[in-house]
Amino acid sequence: MFKKSIVLFTLLLLVLSGNAFAAGQQDSKAEDKGSLVFYAGLQEDHAAMIAEEFEAETGIKTEFVRMSSGEILARLKAEKDNMTASVWYGGPVDGIVAANAEGIIEPYISPEAVNIKEGFADPNGIWTGIYIGYLGFVGNKTMLEERGLEMPQSWADFLKPEYNQEIVVAHPGSSGTAYTMLATLVQMMGEDEAMEYFKKFSPQVRQFTKSGTAPGRMAGLGECTVGITFLHDAIKYKKEGYTDIVISAPAEGTGYEIGGVALLKNSPDQDNGKIFIDWVLTKEVQEMGKTVGSFQFLTNKNAMPPEEAMPIKDTKLIEYNFQWAGENKKRLVQRFSVETSTTAPTK
Repeated sequence: MFKKSIVLFTLLLLVLSGNAFAAGQQDSKAEDKGSLVFYAGLQEDHAAMIAEEFEAETGIKTEFVRMSSGEILARLKAEKDNMTASVWYGGPVDGIVAANAEGIIEPYISPEAVNIKEGFADPNGIWTGIYIGYLGFVGNKTMLEERGLEMPQSWADFLKPEYNQEIVVAHPGSSGTAYTMLATLVQMMGEDEAMEYFKKFSPQVRQFTKSGTAPGRMAGLGECTVGITFLHDAIKYKKEGYTDIVISAPAEGTGYEIGGVALLKNSPDQDNGKIFIDWVLTKEVQEMGKTVGSFQFLTNKNAMPPEEAMPIKDTKLIEYNFQWAGENKKRLVQRFSVETSTTAPTK
């Protein structure tokens, strides 16, 4: 009987040891999945949700830093030889094109790219689109009524004397949204005529902000009368309870962004970066955006756009040239800053 007890005890120890070893092996495998850092050019709540969901689904420890597109580009240029992040996620692809000109982007064509609508992915894998956002105007209804102003309906309206010091817009040196505005008007008018426009427009502006989303929130809070922003951001703020928000789109036509994702060259976790890119291009992940108030149109051909975006679906768009805009970004921002005597804010 005693011998049987010893044998059973020994077997129990072996089983427990085997389970502990297996658990250790599983923990080791979990640790082996590594980590990922991405720089996010979209809204912070959207980036946070994506980081949390990606880590939960893959086991890859995921962190992000949210910045405006101009800040991301500046950070990447500074880190070029010692990269921290592996992916640029969100924000206009003009910035990614400019980063590629600096030798910062690693071309990557995801297997999921076959599900992206035609024209919304770079053929060489420099960037792949994740959403589309339309540039337009945001205003505060109460402030407009108090000042006896109509909501602007055209780019020309902003030059009228009655809008002097009523306008808030980001600076194209720091904001991808504002650079879309700059590149839009250059493509519509021609460069010299657009710069003449901005010389007249700049004195009308009460504040140049760092972030392109700021004018929408400021209009909602009653901190400005009118602003220029991507319309999906204005829709987000209105849905959050800023009921005084009104929106419009310029009658002459407007530019738009393709929010993109790209792999960074010489980054520390490129394999995990590729896994991340494959994941965010899927229908299911693109549709997650609306759960945190991101109401852009989507690039995956199987994804359903949010209902909240439908009122702006017929906005008149120009044939915006993203490659040209990215290649000329540095030069156009410098010319804008010199000719309007403005600089990008740092806070």
